[in-house]
Amino acid sequence: MRLKHPRKRSAAALVEMALIMPVVALLFFGLIVGGMGIFRYQEVAALSREGARYAAVHGYLYALENKKTAATAADVYNNAILPNVVCLDSDKITYTVTWNPDNATAHMSADYEHPIANTVTVTVTYKWIPEWFLVGPINLSSSSTVTMSY
Repeated sequence: MRLKHPRKRSAAALVEMALIMPVVALLFFGLIVGGMGIFRYQEVAALSREGARYAAVHGYLYALENKKTAATAADVYNNAILPNVVCLDSDKITYTVTWNPDNATAHMSADYEHPIANTVTVTVTYKWIPEWFLVGPINLSSSSTVTMSY
């Protein structure tokens, strides 16, 4: 018994591929650019954590014991954030450092018996322009709050 072979459908396959390949390519490159954005956000988060840790251990008591000045916002940037930048453009990084209420380890509560721990908050923001330029700039921002420990 002889089986009949269907007609060749090379033209139909070519048309189907022409319709599907742009969608697949868009999804593939979108995944790559999205992954790069997530990588950059993770770096911004790590920079804010490192800045908060540096500010927490270089406070008022650190300055007293080591006869140095306590960390300022510029010190946090120059000693903790900037040296740890790996793949970000440092010109697009902005930061804020806020001590609540000051850079000592604690402040007195209303009853003067139970001191309340002071905190420092570091916020790092990066203006990211995706590699494919499909969207405008995206601000990646992360904040870290740490209890003053020195």
